[in-house]
Amino acid sequence: MGTPEAESGGHARVAASILDADQANLAREVRRGEHGGTDRFHLDVMDGHFVPNISFGPATVAAIRRVTKLPLDVHLMISEPSRYVSRFLDGGADSVTFHVEVDEAKEPILRAIREADRAAGLAVSPETPVEAVAPYVGLLDIVMVMGVHPGFGGQALIPECVGKIPRALALLSQRPLSEVHIDGGVSRDNAELLGAAGVDVLVAGNALYRRGRDIGREVRLIRALADEGWAISHGRPRIPRDRWVPVAVVDSVRVEPIRRELGSIGIPAIVVASDEPGDGQRQEVLVPAPAEEFVRRRLGSLTER
Repeated sequence: MGTPEAESGGHARVAASILDADQANLAREVRRGEHGGTDRFHLDVMDGHFVPNISFGPATVAAIRRVTKLPLDVHLMISEPSRYVSRFLDGGADSVTFHVEVDEAKEPILRAIREADRAAGLAVSPETPVEAVAPYVGLLDIVMVMGVHPGFGGQALIPECVGKIPRALALLSQRPLSEVHIDGGVSRDNAELLGAAGVDVLVAGNALYRRGRDIGREVRLIRALADEGWAISHGRPRIPRDRWVPVAVVDSVRVEPIRRELGSIGIPAIVVASDEPGDGQRQEVLVPAPAEEFVRRRLGSLTER
């Protein structure tokens, strides 16, 4: 179980929200986003009840799935996600995030998403403290901080929402591969601030699909400024999530127990033959770089070479 695989260097990721794209030419708009180097697509589903707007449903998600191999982050702004989540999973969603404010039991929905081997998330509206997701942290791959009131694109970022990002990261401290997203009002003008706060994924719509904008340039600027914001704030670059690092060299018989133990805490592992002299049948275990410190601290003797 994990978040959608990242595609580009650095740490920050940019998700292109198609809400502000030309809805009559979505296939073309998706291709524009791909060519512009976006890392994934963010699909806002609205029911006219949870939010005062209506967008699209599972059929549109399935249609977009047919024209791109990039991850699809589906954001359900609907009152009854339990009724429809399976249809979005069947439509090809790589992750499904719904709102912690919905008047439904959250745990069964999160479990259904994870049992389908997709990433599960909870979104938090501006009026809701991010601590509302705390009871569900063990089932979360994504916490989505809303930077605007959900329902419409093109709104300005609410500055007070930025403070939720580090608090969300703290809540997810025992899940090192989980992600914090910021959705709403994201642009090159605030990407450095958001990166300094520690956000992993910046959802941008109007900033990318506004008439006359070069999507590729905007994606590069947002991504680079977010990473620069973190580096300036913390005095060091943030660890790229694409890099795999070795944490153990073990006998072959120990590989599967280690893999199972890592999997039980949501951390994938790659196993390769050791190239160290004299290791014989020993194998090297690699994990994603952001999880290295956590693995070494949590698993102790498993990482002794």
